[in-house]
Amino acid sequence: MPPVCVPTPSRVVAAGEPPKQIEELVGLVNTGTEAVSIAMMTSPAGWEEPGQTPEFDEFTVVLEGAVEVRHREGILTVAAGEVVIAKAGEWVRYSTPQGARYLSVCLPAFSPATVHRDA
Repeated sequence: MPPVCVPTPSRVVAAGEPPKQIEELVGLVNTGTEAVSIAMMTSPAGWEEPGQTPEFDEFTVVLEGAVEVRHREGILTVAAGEVVIAKAGEWVRYSTPQGARYLSVCLPAFSPATVHRDA
Protein backbone atom coordinates (compact mmCIF):
# COMPACT_ATOMS: atom_id res chain seq x y z
CA MET A 1 0.00 0.00 0.00
CA PRO A 2 1.45 3.44 -0.91
CA PRO A 3 1.92 6.25 1.61
CA VAL A 4 -1.21 8.29 2.37
CA CYS A 5 -1.30 12.05 2.85
CA VAL A 6 -3.71 13.21 5.56
CA PRO A 7 -4.48 16.78 4.42
CA THR A 8 -6.50 18.02 7.40
CA PRO A 9 -7.20 17.07 11.01
CA SER A 10 -10.64 16.48 12.52
CA ARG A 11 -11.87 18.63 15.39
CA VAL A 12 -12.84 16.52 18.39
CA VAL A 13 -14.87 17.64 21.41
CA ALA A 14 -12.65 17.87 24.48
CA ALA A 15 -13.40 16.92 28.07
CA GLY A 16 -12.71 19.49 30.77
CA GLU A 17 -13.13 23.21 31.30
CA PRO A 18 -12.56 25.78 29.97
CA PRO A 19 -12.80 24.18 26.50
CA LYS A 20 -9.61 23.23 24.71
CA GLN A 21 -9.12 22.55 21.01
CA ILE A 22 -8.30 19.03 19.84
CA GLU A 23 -7.27 18.39 16.24
CA GLU A 24 -6.90 14.67 15.59
CA LEU A 25 -4.34 14.05 12.85
CA VAL A 26 -4.40 10.25 12.99
CA GLY A 27 -6.84 8.05 14.89
CA LEU A 28 -10.30 6.57 14.96
CA VAL A 29 -12.09 9.81 13.98
CA ASN A 30 -9.85 11.26 11.27
CA THR A 31 -8.31 8.21 9.58
CA GLY A 32 -10.04 5.17 11.09
CA THR A 33 -6.71 4.09 12.58
CA GLU A 34 -7.04 1.79 15.61
CA ALA A 35 -3.33 1.22 16.33
CA VAL A 36 -2.39 4.80 17.24
CA SER A 37 -3.84 8.27 17.60
CA ILE A 38 -1.95 11.54 17.20
CA ALA A 39 -3.64 14.80 18.14
CA MET A 40 -2.60 18.45 18.49
CA MET A 41 -3.96 20.06 21.65
CA THR A 42 -4.31 23.79 22.21
CA SER A 43 -5.25 24.23 25.83
CA PRO A 44 -6.13 27.53 27.56
CA ALA A 45 -4.88 28.67 30.94
CA GLY A 46 -6.91 27.08 33.71
CA TRP A 47 -8.02 24.03 31.70
CA GLU A 48 -8.39 20.76 33.59
CA GLU A 49 -10.12 17.49 32.83
CA PRO A 50 -11.45 14.68 35.00
CA GLY A 51 -9.01 12.00 36.08
CA GLN A 52 -8.79 8.90 33.92
CA THR A 53 -7.49 5.34 33.93
CA PRO A 54 -7.07 4.61 30.22
CA GLU A 55 -6.47 1.29 28.48
CA PHE A 56 -3.81 2.92 26.26
CA ASP A 57 -0.31 4.31 26.75
CA GLU A 58 -0.21 8.10 26.25
CA PHE A 59 2.86 10.06 25.20
CA THR A 60 2.47 13.83 25.67
CA VAL A 61 4.98 16.04 23.84
CA VAL A 62 4.79 19.61 25.17
CA LEU A 63 5.51 22.19 22.47
CA GLU A 64 4.63 25.43 24.31
CA GLY A 65 3.73 26.21 27.91
CA ALA A 66 3.45 23.37 30.42
CA VAL A 67 1.16 20.44 31.21
CA GLU A 68 0.52 19.40 34.79
CA VAL A 69 0.04 15.66 35.27
CA ARG A 70 -1.42 14.47 38.57
CA HIS A 71 -0.92 10.81 39.39
CA ARG A 72 -1.33 8.60 42.45
CA GLU A 73 2.15 9.47 43.74
CA GLY A 74 2.18 13.22 43.11
CA ILE A 75 2.30 15.86 40.38
CA LEU A 76 4.62 16.29 37.39
CA THR A 77 4.99 19.61 35.59
CA VAL A 78 6.06 18.93 32.02
CA ALA A 79 7.53 21.97 30.23
CA ALA A 80 8.01 22.82 26.56
CA GLY A 81 10.53 20.42 25.01
CA GLU A 82 9.74 17.65 27.48
CA VAL A 83 7.67 14.47 27.18
CA VAL A 84 5.62 12.58 29.73
CA ILE A 85 4.68 8.91 29.33
CA ALA A 86 1.54 7.67 31.10
CA LYS A 87 1.17 3.89 30.95
CA ALA A 88 -2.12 2.07 30.39
CA GLY A 89 -3.96 1.28 33.62
CA GLU A 90 -2.40 4.17 35.58
CA TRP A 91 -4.66 6.94 36.93
CA VAL A 92 -3.75 10.44 35.65
CA ARG A 93 -5.35 13.88 35.52
CA TYR A 94 -4.10 16.49 33.04
CA SER A 95 -4.34 20.28 33.38
CA THR A 96 -2.73 23.42 31.95
CA PRO A 97 -2.64 26.11 34.66
CA GLN A 98 -0.88 28.59 32.33
CA GLY A 99 -2.01 27.15 28.95
CA ALA A 100 -0.12 24.89 26.54
CA ARG A 101 0.20 23.45 23.05
CA TYR A 102 1.09 19.79 22.91
CA LEU A 103 0.90 16.58 20.91
CA SER A 104 -0.81 13.54 22.37
CA VAL A 105 0.11 10.11 20.99
CA CYS A 106 -1.96 7.15 22.23
CA LEU A 107 -1.18 3.45 21.66
CA PRO A 108 -3.65 1.98 20.79
CA ALA A 109 -5.75 4.90 19.56
CA PHE A 110 -7.70 7.08 21.99
CA SER A 111 -11.33 6.07 22.34
CA PRO A 112 -14.06 7.43 24.64
CA ALA A 113 -14.83 3.77 25.48
CA THR A 114 -11.28 3.07 26.71
CA VAL A 115 -10.32 6.30 28.50
CA HIS A 116 -12.36 5.51 31.66
CA ARG A 117 -12.80 9.04 33.01
CA ASP A 118 -13.73 9.61 36.65
CA ALA A 119 -17.40 10.38 37.27
